[in-house]
Amino acid sequence: MNKEIKSNRNKQDDDKYIPRGKPKSGRTWKTTKKRFSSIVKTKGIRDSFEKKQTLRKELERVKNASKAIVALKEEEKEKKKQRRRDNLKRQEENSRKAEIVQIIKNPNKIKRMKKKQLRNIQKRDIDNL
Repeated sequence: MNKEIKSNRNKQDDDKYIPRGKPKSGRTWKTTKKRFSSIVKTKGIRDSFEKKQTLRKELERVKNASKAIVALKEEEKEKKKQRRRDNLKRQEENSRKAEIVQIIKNPNKIKRMKKKQLRNIQKRDIDNL
């Protein structure tokens, strides 16, 4: 019985088989290409619904953990920036307090000064002093 079925299949395959002649290019080792529509596609292995749910929960947990780590790093960065700003501000205030101030009341003095001395002159608001 099995031999008969096999022989029938071979006969059907033989009927479909059309012998190819010698290719014009001479490349006999090349095979004919199949169309994409003729390719049989299989459905992949499907996971069960419970497995999908557990994977989703696991993925969500991992995402939340990574977000928390990123947020923590960002917060640390912001704290460092704020600390640096505060330190610079404090340093500026201290340098202002330590300055030796000499008020020039006579504007003609400025006109008589040399270039190097003029570079050192800075205008300040004297109300704060």
